[in-house]
Amino acid sequence: MVTGQRGRPRSFDRDAALDKAMFAFWERGYEATSISDLTASLGISAPSLYAAFGDKRKLFGEVVVVYGGRYGDFAAVALAEEPTARAAVERILREAAEVYTDPAHPPGCMVLCAAVNTTSEEVAEALRERREANLVMFESRIRADVAAGALPADTDARALARYSGAVLQGMSQQSRDGAGREELEAVAALAMLAWPA
Repeated sequence: MVTGQRGRPRSFDRDAALDKAMFAFWERGYEATSISDLTASLGISAPSLYAAFGDKRKLFGEVVVVYGGRYGDFAAVALAEEPTARAAVERILREAAEVYTDPAHPPGCMVLCAAVNTTSEEVAEALRERREANLVMFESRIRADVAAGALPADTDARALARYSGAVLQGMSQQSRDGAGREELEAVAALAMLAWPA
């Protein structure tokens, strides 16, 4: 008789599992990624997945954080590091062309791709909040440049922020449709022509 035996240790690396789950959600989107897809990608059983991550929604929440830290936070970094909003957005669009077409992972932005056709209001709202937070950062930086005289006083900061976000989101979809890095860099360069002098 064995006493004091603990439960079986997890037979998988949690960080590696999160990476695999991230790629599954990125490739298929939140809605289309089933528990069977996840267990097949992670190489674990459904009970092990639930024990390690809770449900699909909780796993996705963790994946979004991992994605942001590894691939998605380049916009915040550029806004913090560049001297002007224009320089920051130009860098963001240029880096997006690189990130969205990197062959090491699925194309586009996972946050945008995962949101397509989801019927989960909770997931849709969480992703919408992330996208809106980016627009708020853009707008805040543009307003600061208007106040400092780096942009004309009549600049519509909200519209310019939304325009920049729309270009970024469009670049993500274009990469999913097969556009290459150079094509997206050309889109980024053209987009900057709309910025006020």
